[in-house]
Amino acid sequence: MPQADFKSLKQRIPIDHVLARYGVRLRRVGPHTLCGACPLPTHTSRKSRDSFSVNLSLQVWSCHSASCIAARGGCMGGDVIDLVAIMERCGLRQAGLRLHDWFSVAALHATPVRPAPAPFADEPNRQLGFTLQRIDTGHPYLAQRGISPSTAQTFGVGMYHGNGFLVGRCVIPIRDEKSRLVAYAGRAIDGKEPKYRFPGGFRKSQVLFNLDWAMQTGDRRVIVVEGFFDALKVHQAGHPAVVALMGCSFSQRQSDLLLSHFAGVTLMLDGDEAGRRAAEVIAQLLKPKLSVIKVKLPDDVQPDQLSSAEINVLVGPENWTS
Repeated sequence: MPQADFKSLKQRIPIDHVLARYGVRLRRVGPHTLCGACPLPTHTSRKSRDSFSVNLSLQVWSCHSASCIAARGGCMGGDVIDLVAIMERCGLRQAGLRLHDWFSVAALHATPVRPAPAPFADEPNRQLGFTLQRIDTGHPYLAQRGISPSTAQTFGVGMYHGNGFLVGRCVIPIRDEKSRLVAYAGRAIDGKEPKYRFPGGFRKSQVLFNLDWAMQTGDRRVIVVEGFFDALKVHQAGHPAVVALMGCSFSQRQSDLLLSHFAGVTLMLDGDEAGRRAAEVIAQLLKPKLSVIKVKLPDDVQPDQLSSAEINVLVGPENWTS
């Protein structure tokens, strides 16, 4: 089967349709994410539950169980053709031919079928028409998190003493790639839920925290972390070209932003199972298009828990993996 046909198959046959053909049922855990028990015949790990996930926006799957990773030589996931090849225990060409037969030749030349996104999920965030006042950038909470007064002032991060649903929380201004203020995140400091509050309608998937400043550094490589405070600590350690995903999910929009402005990415996600799984998936998605380096953090450690010296050691070449 020609390479062009493989590309067409991957673009035109939704991965959830293929999973449905196998009778696989997954639950929705986000606008574009499904999760559940792994259906792959290579899965023999008894302790791994809900290890299989699908990103409908990117049309890829992954399984973080040790058995599936080992069976694929360390590879955690793939596309729809990889999925069929594993399920059918055949080569990639045979998997492509079977997909071609199952979904008919006509379907391959029709308009691509895409999963319906959540309402307004792909619309850009609107610029806020106000800025919050009475933000205390010298609040003791920031010192407890290892954030210096100068870093807090640079980012405008601090305890909010005004009115509204963010009062009594540590607020973090969020700007888009054009430096437009689009939201404030409010972090609880007393263990209350939710840990973070965002304005109604704000879409994290459409932005990368600190991207506007990272772009202004002129660096061609950017460090990618999960959380706001991770980004603050990495910036404080002397690496201003850093952006945060605001979680471990990775959207097509965030991928496009990285590809548009950088030639290389250093992934410094959390040292837990979710962070390492996300780093593997993101690396596989970006590697064909730019240079990707992964920094492995100690087990269950986050960048915001590290000192500047520890961060500088970790981002050194001796800790890189590809």
